[in-house]
Amino acid sequence: MESFEIVKTAVKALDSKKARDIKVIQIEDITILADYFVIATGASSTQVKALADEVDYKLSEQGVEPGHIEGKSSGWILLDYGSVVIHVFYKEDREFYALEHVWQDGKTVNIDEFLEN
Repeated sequence: MESFEIVKTAVKALDSKKARDIKVIQIEDITILADYFVIATGASSTQVKALADEVDYKLSEQGVEPGHIEGKSSGWILLDYGSVVIHVFYKEDREFYALEHVWQDGKTVNIDEFLEN
């Protein structure tokens, strides 16, 4: 599955479980770490886990498995799909780590079209 398709599936999965402030940053031109970061916030530690589980489930349905998952019992869960890294945060952790600021040189992707379909 192409990176952009992984991003779209992840965004739809996060939205379906009421994630807050979903952002996609295209970083392929500024780092070799990944092509995209997907960042979302959950209202509680339970929702953060549910959001990560939903992304994992929806991508697994399409035959895409994460290479690595970190933080399953914390306020920041990272799902690494190689070219796409998904960060699901509890609000305070997202504010503390401020990934959007760290990766501000990346290109913000408009996700509105993903959610209309």
